Amino acid sequence: MVRCGHCRQTFDARPGFASDQPSPQLELPMLDIPAASADPSLAVLQPMTLAEQVAIIEDEDEGDRKYRANRRSWPWTAATLVALLLLLAQAAYFFRVELAARMPALKPALMHYCRLIKCDLPLPQHADLTGIESSELEADPDHVGWITLNALLRNRASYAQAFPNLELTLTDGQDQALARRIFRPADYLPPTASQAVGLKPNSELDIKLHLDTADLKPMGYRLMLFYPGR
Repeated sequence: MVRCGHCRQTFDARPGFASDQPSPQLELPMLDIPAASADPSLAVLQPMTLAEQVAIIEDEDEGDRKYRANRRSWPWTAATLVALLLLLAQAAYFFRVELAARMPALKPALMHYCRLIKCDLPLPQHADLTGIESSELEADPDHVGWITLNALLRNRASYAQAFPNLELTLTDGQDQALARRIFRPADYLPPTASQAVGLKPNSELDIKLHLDTADLKPMGYRLMLFYPGR
């Protein structure tokens, strides 16, 4: 029997008895989670101010302007790239001889390029770097009326050059021309020389030509070199 503290009446408390043992749920440990380590995804969203909304709209507009600008500029970029490639192709064509001579590593690529566009890749022809170091005209003691021309060609370039043509003019006592002849590389090259390889860098070549002058009886001569078309 218990007495009510409010009305002071006594009553049997057993029908409404409840155990004073705490609920198991209430005994779970409470985790002390600092506010700073809370998951930011659970943060309460705050309403944006008008200035923030305007800034976002301006950022979207800026991105759209850049996108449209990029779409307008790519044809010009492509055209510029094509023009640059054409310019490089033209430069490779017009300067292919110099490029192959001064940059031998590029020669295979230039040869392949020439095969594609049906052009040739000759050796350089710089007459100012090719010279006749010495020459001599003498009678052949074993053949009457024959003369022998001895000449020394020199390539002063640091790269191989094409063999030049030689022009020989026989003159009389008054230095008047009696006969003139042009000798191409095939006419004067010794068997050991290769016309395709050319006159090697900083090298010399001895030339010996036997000529039948018949009744000309030349008293002098002039010898010069040149490249065809130059």
